[in-house]
Amino acid sequence: MSRIEQRVISWWGVLVLCLAVAFPAGAANLPDLVPLVKKLQPVVVNISSSQNAKPASRQDKAMPMPHLPKGGESQLDEFFRRFFEQGPDQQPFPSRSLGSGVIIDESGYILTNHHVVDEADEIQVRLSDEREFTATVVGRDAKSDLALIRIKTDGKLPVADLGDSEKAEVGSWVVAIGNPFGLEASVTVGIISARGRSIGNGPYDNFLQTDAAINPGNSGGPLFNLQGEVIGINTAIFSRSGGNMGIGFAIPINMAKSIVAQLRSSGKVTRGWLGVRIQTVTKELAEALGLGAQRGALVASVEPKSPAELAGVVAGDVIVRFDGHEVGRMKELPAVVAETPVNKKVTMEVIRNGAAKTLNVVVATMRDEDGEASEESGQAESSTDRNVMGVSVQPLSAELRARLELPAEANGVVVAAVENGSPAEYAGVRAGDLIQEVNRKPVKTVHDFRAMAAKLEPGQTLLVLVQRGGEPLFMAIQLPAKGQTPAPSVPKKP
Repeated sequence: MSRIEQRVISWWGVLVLCLAVAFPAGAANLPDLVPLVKKLQPVVVNISSSQNAKPASRQDKAMPMPHLPKGGESQLDEFFRRFFEQGPDQQPFPSRSLGSGVIIDESGYILTNHHVVDEADEIQVRLSDEREFTATVVGRDAKSDLALIRIKTDGKLPVADLGDSEKAEVGSWVVAIGNPFGLEASVTVGIISARGRSIGNGPYDNFLQTDAAINPGNSGGPLFNLQGEVIGINTAIFSRSGGNMGIGFAIPINMAKSIVAQLRSSGKVTRGWLGVRIQTVTKELAEALGLGAQRGALVASVEPKSPAELAGVVAGDVIVRFDGHEVGRMKELPAVVAETPVNKKVTMEVIRNGAAKTLNVVVATMRDEDGEASEESGQAESSTDRNVMGVSVQPLSAELRARLELPAEANGVVVAAVENGSPAEYAGVRAGDLIQEVNRKPVKTVHDFRAMAAKLEPGQTLLVLVQRGGEPLFMAIQLPAKGQTPAPSVPKKP
């Protein structure tokens, strides 16, 4: 046997071994989804909503129709004709949007996304058996992007089983059914890629991420586990092209359950309110606060006469437990508070000056314009007295108070400049920030600030409270140790 033949056989052996590891005998038999899909398709519906456009202004002028190549006089030709030849005396055709929904009650209640039916003048629902119905909106909630609609039928409808999204583990198989691009009853398969995703959709972001293909038109459709239970409502995708890129997001069904109950009973959602503004606990802040580890939600400010103030919460507290729920990350607190029944008395654990403290708070009703909390990242664009912090300050004059739009009761010193490459720049301090506290001690005058700066120790971590844009923000400034050069400046975006 030649060396070439031996090498070929060796490579084939390696390939067979790799396949055996990747696809062992038990795992090679993937689940047969045909019976499951047949069972689930009847509970998924197509939703078509339309919004009547306003009549064109009398000042509108018809635009010239573009030249089309020969043979293009079809639907495309008709589209351009309607678009470009729309005269001021003609009524524009209504705008339409497509989406999906899932039947959650045999009497005709359907769960979908708020953005699928938002501002719709007419909603049409098509069932898997081709029957069509006009739907009415029972209730909707923009903050969670959920809506409940209803159709009226003579008989009972098939109903989806709602599962437990807390049991949906990363790596578990899921099935998405919906109407992408208007293609009804399309089925895609994937896995749960991640949990607890925040995509900037609102204060209650807590999405399941999946690689099951989700495209425009899938919005409002269900995400099933292999037991046929709904564990999520498909809502958003990450895409550079407008189509699926393997990153889709679904609202956990456990969140949807409590919202649906309120939408069905009152048509709106009432959320619990605490009355604090919070921010993320960074590594530096955790050290400055004596937490030992990054956890909890740092209270930046407390609204006057709010439940939090009445309970004794103060700025600088770190909320680590609320009504029995551990608060591991800042973004977990808003959802927990929002889901707490109004007027319920709960216990809350905070860390204050490095020591745990238990408080009792009665949750109030959130006003429509309120968000429970907002995150101020503490990482900012860089922006410069020659002190170890690298920041120079000036008194808060009446002119500066007006220019910075600071309230009359605000006290402190205004940052005049931040030295390039200094600890203050690295922490995110900007010119125009109002420094109000350093290590829990108030700073009211420039003399206060300079006296405080003269006592700083190398390697010390400072907890600084500033006010920026009318909002409070804690920052952790890490001073360099003896012989250590300051940290590099914060990178800037081009």
